[in-house]
Amino acid sequence: MILAVDVGNTNIVIGCCKENKIEFVERLSTDPNATVLEYAISFKNVLELYGIGQEDIDGAIISSVVPSVTLTIKSAIKKIVNVDSMVIGPGLKTGVNITLDNPAQLGSDLVVDAAAGIAEYPLPLIIFDMGTATTVSVIDENKNYLGGMIIPGVNVSLNAMISQTSQLPRISLEPPKRIIGKNTIECMKSGILYSTAASLDGIIDRVESELGKKATVVATGGLAGSIIPHCTKKIILDDELLLKGLIVIYNKNA
Repeated sequence: MILAVDVGNTNIVIGCCKENKIEFVERLSTDPNATVLEYAISFKNVLELYGIGQEDIDGAIISSVVPSVTLTIKSAIKKIVNVDSMVIGPGLKTGVNITLDNPAQLGSDLVVDAAAGIAEYPLPLIIFDMGTATTVSVIDENKNYLGGMIIPGVNVSLNAMISQTSQLPRISLEPPKRIIGKNTIECMKSGILYSTAASLDGIIDRVESELGKKATVVATGGLAGSIIPHCTKKIILDDELLLKGLIVIYNKNA
């Protein structure tokens, strides 16, 4: 069984894969100040919740966009399951041909998303990863990572609006009863949800126009489930995409 961990700016996604099947997916908060022991306890608790012991883990792989936390996470995994984790970075085989001006600048999470998308879905492919930021990745039919976009995330946009206004309250991302809001909270919910959904729909049109063909569209990330149901385009929701990509890359390099 392979332990897969993705370290994001807000959350850490942890899961296990056995015979190419994801056994579970859970999320923990990313804490730059947490110690090795604190992360080890958190990971051990998650594994015990699913009845997984140290002897069940044969290997581990980490993707991280928070460099200050990466070594701490690697050490925590070593402490609880006694394996040296593979870390996404230069030198690993990914199956993705990155055609950016500076390929080294591409975030490890986007490389992993692309590896999973190429293995799992028809090409060309558009991937939305909706976390602290919403990223857009475009892969052509020859497995080339062409580039993409970086957009302020849903909560980043919402928090910016609240912090810059004196009378707008904090809200949840539950869908409103109607698009045309009848009070402040309904208007805020409708605005953030439907403007984001419309943005994704519009991006798909523009990217497909530039590609000159239709693309498969996949969305992942902690906030995708709140937005994708409100889009008008066909978008596949895949909460496990990043973990699938970690397993794909692990198998290429094991």
